[in-house]
Amino acid sequence: MNERANENSWIPLIVVACASFIIVLDSFFMNVSISRIVVDLNTDVSTIQMIVSFCTLITAALILLSTKLQDIVGKKKLFLIGATLFGIGIFAAVISSSVIMFFVGWSAIKGIAAALMLPAIVSIISGTYSGKKRTIALATLGIVAGLADTLAPLLGGIITTFFSWRYTFAFELIFILFILVMQNKIPDFKPTESKNDLDIIGAIISSIGLFLLVLGILTLTKEVTTSIIEIILGLIVLAIFIWYELKRKRSGKVPLLDIDLFRDKNLRVGTSIKLLYNIIITGTFFVMVLFFQSVLQLNPFDTGLASLPFVLALLIFSLTAPKLIGKLNHKTLMAIGCIISIVGCLILSYQFKLNVTMLDLIPGQFLLGTGLGFMMALAADVALFDVPAESQNNASGIITTGETLGSSMGTAIIGIILILGVMGGISTAVDTYAPDYSGNEQFHQEIYDYFQKLDTIEGQDSVVVNTADIIIQNAMASVMYALAAVLVVILIITLRIKDKNIKKQ
Repeated sequence: MNERANENSWIPLIVVACASFIIVLDSFFMNVSISRIVVDLNTDVSTIQMIVSFCTLITAALILLSTKLQDIVGKKKLFLIGATLFGIGIFAAVISSSVIMFFVGWSAIKGIAAALMLPAIVSIISGTYSGKKRTIALATLGIVAGLADTLAPLLGGIITTFFSWRYTFAFELIFILFILVMQNKIPDFKPTESKNDLDIIGAIISSIGLFLLVLGILTLTKEVTTSIIEIILGLIVLAIFIWYELKRKRSGKVPLLDIDLFRDKNLRVGTSIKLLYNIIITGTFFVMVLFFQSVLQLNPFDTGLASLPFVLALLIFSLTAPKLIGKLNHKTLMAIGCIISIVGCLILSYQFKLNVTMLDLIPGQFLLGTGLGFMMALAADVALFDVPAESQNNASGIITTGETLGSSMGTAIIGIILILGVMGGISTAVDTYAPDYSGNEQFHQEIYDYFQKLDTIEGQDSVVVNTADIIIQNAMASVMYALAAVLVVILIITLRIKDKNIKKQ
């Protein structure tokens, strides 16, 4: 079957986008359900957090191997295997009677499934559509992810609160069933290599390197020294992987990953933007949810409503961006998006206070989401534009690896900045409202303890309330400045896009 046969139909996009939707939805459902799972399975929060982290580690470690398996098994077949495993893993989680069973289903089986599906999602889209349709299709994947971000807190909060956490995960099985029923609408892609071409040693080395790197990132806020060692070891192992792959290719053997693809400037730029974008999007959601739920004491449903301006802007302008191609090029649109998001961060930097209202946060959230919408829609298109058809699978693996690393880094990096902001905020607040206690470590600790218990802050003395307010402002401002700094880096990288190779469609 001709891979482009269905280019005039959006059904293949709809089917594949369902996978992207449930992968994002699943992560948010887990966050909403943690407290109920802990009680139901008679476990603790640390164990569930370990299960979440292990799932991320499995997915990250297997992505490059999954990328190569597309060439050997076929991207459609691998995608469907992943979807089937995803359904099995989720079903096991739904019927779990113990934390071990939940771990095997949700973390192990589903983690492997996600690794099989993620690169295939991008490569199926890039293999099915071309030109402006590919730009729209890739942007739609981002829109679907944003839609999942919006619905998950609302839907998950309602189902978990009024029914059971098990129904939240069972909801995902509907989409798996749809994918399997509609599988014939996905174009067939013939394998281009045989199983004898599989680079087993390269797969082992890359898996170890990515596992160590992501493990170090995930634990960065807990064991800093150990995490840094793990990150360094991971980078060393990945450097060995690159050396080995280059050597393998020079000897005439098929590498797990064609390192020469990194010579493509737009692939490097697009992947870098995707990595940094995911740091921003993950960090933004993390810090806003933390503020809404820990400081303002909103429930999951109200938290979803409070973040709607950000998510709606993300959706609207990721949909608008592809339609502007032809009037403005990729570089210009993405640069404009960076500037708009930077303005949004600067506005938000002074608005997170104890007495803030949702109306106060709308302008900043909307501007931040607007700019990120342009980047979400166009970054993958930039990365894939100059990649030849025979290298699309490899390129999709590179992009997906960048996205996974960015998502892992987002929460860890923002978490560290938040902690540093709190520490700096305590000193500033004490100097302002209790200067006589500036050098009193015990008083500093008491203020920190009050800050850790913001749910009772309304009953505290006005000095404590004012002190906590400054701490919150300082910490959140630090985060917004950090996000703005990352956006500045993206802006600089964006200016390196080779627009002359991106033709107006």
